[in-house]
Amino acid sequence: MKVVIITQARMNSTRLPGKVLKRVLGRPLLSYHVERLRRVRLADEVMVATTTGAADQPIVDLCTELGIRSFRGPEEDVLARYFHAATAAAADFVVRVTADCPIIDPSVVGEVIGFFLGYQDRYDYVSNTLERTYPRGMDTEVFRYGALGEAFAEAADPAEREHVTPFIYRRPGRFRVGQVFLAADESRHRWTVDTAEDFELVRRIIQALAQPDNTFGMHDVLDLLRRHPEWSALNAHVEQKRLGQ
Repeated sequence: MKVVIITQARMNSTRLPGKVLKRVLGRPLLSYHVERLRRVRLADEVMVATTTGAADQPIVDLCTELGIRSFRGPEEDVLARYFHAATAAAADFVVRVTADCPIIDPSVVGEVIGFFLGYQDRYDYVSNTLERTYPRGMDTEVFRYGALGEAFAEAADPAEREHVTPFIYRRPGRFRVGQVFLAADESRHRWTVDTAEDFELVRRIIQALAQPDNTFGMHDVLDLLRRHPEWSALNAHVEQKRLGQ
């Protein structure tokens, strides 16, 4: 049973264009993201799903440089992009993350995968996002390829095509949905990159913790921000986009 992490990335972000290739310490954010995902022991492959647009060729080029497979699909119909990427990878279970989470913790991703695999007879979809306790930026979803295929074939709501998984988790009577919780609620933290303020916070975190090996985890970041509480104020006002926005 093959577990494939598929991360979505594109250059045409509305609030911070080119964010996934913005550099910290001479490296693009996407390279930090991919490097960390490669440390997830329960995953068999990591793939980047980008678009067929010319603007996203630099993402494909970086994937080649990093020695990782990329897949190109529709820009707006991200559900179709994911389904075809998962099909190309021959995935049995799909792990969805997004490239705007450059400091995602491999152990968090592994925990969600491990929970799903441990209870795969009970669930079609498991995440740590439906009821938030983890910092935003640790977002991980795991689901069956079959569930993704049903969503691809049937989803008609534009928000369900753009955001990939709502067709699944909005139908708990049809799909068996599970949730992984963090013991302490740290959901107030925002470590995803969607605005200039987000980037500034993540830049400071990486500069403080990434050298020399980029192996820091979620708890290292929490400890850092306890020492520098003013850093969290940098993007505390930023509102996450809602489905359909």
